[in-house]
Amino acid sequence: MTGSLRVVEGSVDVTIVDGAVASGPADGPAYDASGLHVLPGLIDLQVNGAAGIDLTLEPTRLWEVAAALPRYGVTAFLPTIITSSPAARSVAMETLAAGPPEGWAGAWPLGLHFEGPMIAPARKGAHPAAWLVPPSAEVVTGWSREAGVTMVTIAPELRGALDVISTLVSAGVLVAVGHTEASAEQVAAAVERGARSLTHLGNAMPAMAARAPGPVGAGLADPRLVAGVIADGHHLHPTTLAAWARALGPSRLLAVTDCTAALGMPEGPSRLGDQAVVVRKGTVRLEDGTLAGSAASLPECLRVLRSATGWSLADVVGCCTTVAADLVGDASRGRLHTSARGDLTLVDDDLEVVATIVGGRLLHGSLGVLEGEG
Repeated sequence: MTGSLRVVEGSVDVTIVDGAVASGPADGPAYDASGLHVLPGLIDLQVNGAAGIDLTLEPTRLWEVAAALPRYGVTAFLPTIITSSPAARSVAMETLAAGPPEGWAGAWPLGLHFEGPMIAPARKGAHPAAWLVPPSAEVVTGWSREAGVTMVTIAPELRGALDVISTLVSAGVLVAVGHTEASAEQVAAAVERGARSLTHLGNAMPAMAARAPGPVGAGLADPRLVAGVIADGHHLHPTTLAAWARALGPSRLLAVTDCTAALGMPEGPSRLGDQAVVVRKGTVRLEDGTLAGSAASLPECLRVLRSATGWSLADVVGCCTTVAADLVGDASRGRLHTSARGDLTLVDDDLEVVATIVGGRLLHGSLGVLEGEG
C-alpha cells in the first residue's frame, strides 16, 4: 500500500510508502480512518498456535499461523514452542529459516520463543514432564538470535541454569524467567546474568508472601524486568491484575495472549503439543483442569487490562507495541514515526479490530477511500 490513512477532522495522518511510515503526502489514495484509532501494529510475544494449528505439534505450519493472526490485529509475533522433543525445536528453526512460501502474507515472526524444556518439574503447568531436561550447554547448542531463537524461558534455580543464561545472553537471546520455584534472590542472580523478562507473571510460579517474595515479588520490584501478563480474564483475578499493573506501570507490563490452537476455533477438544486439551467457557485446560494457554485474542486481553486498570488506550496498547518491540530490540516496530515499519492496527472504541496493515499491505478488513482522493 502506498497511500495515506486519515482521520477526518482528527489528528491522525499516517503515510506509508514502500512498507514504511514516511513523511509528507503520498501519491496514492487516502484511506478514510474516521472514527477509528490508528495504532502501531500489535505484537504478541507468546503464541502457541491459532486457527486449529499447534506450533509445537506441527512446527512446519508456522506460516499458516502467521497468516491467521492479522484477523486479530497482530502484525508481528513470537511463535512459541513449549517443552517438547528436540526435533520439534529443530523443525521450527528450519521452518523459520526457510522463510514464507511464495505469495504468503501475514504477521511477521520475530524469531522463536522456546518456553522450556529447562523448567521446574513442580511448576511445569501444562508442559509434559517426559520432555523436561536440566540446563546444560548441550541443550542450547545452536540457539542464537542469528539462528532464529529470540526468547527462551528457563527456571533459574535449576543447577546449571545461570551458566546457560549467560550463554544465551551472549548469543543475543532474550532470557525470561518462568515455570519456576525460584526465590527472589535466585531471580536476582538470573537478572545479573542478563535475564530481562518473566513469562506469564503469577502463573506456574509460587505466590508472593510476606517473607518469601519469590519471582512475583522480584518481578514487581526490579526495574530491569519486564513482566509478561496473560490478561484473558481467567489466568489472573481482576484485582490481582490491577495491583500488579499499578506496581509495574505501563512501561514494564507486557501484554501477551499465550494463545493456542484454540484461537478462532469452537469450543471442544484441541491440542497443546502432544497433549489433549479441552476448550470450554473461554478457557483451555488439560483433562485434570490445569490451565493450558488461552483461547484469547490480543484485543480481548487489552479490553480486560483496560477494565481492570482504568488505563488510557495509549497506555494499554503500549503494553503490546512499544514494550514488546523494546523488549526484543526491534526499533522499527511498536511506534508510529518516520521510517518505522508500516504496520498498523485500526480499532474502534471497544478495541474491535477493523483493519490490519502489515508492511503497508491491508491484510484484514477494509477501508474506504476518501472522496476525491486516489
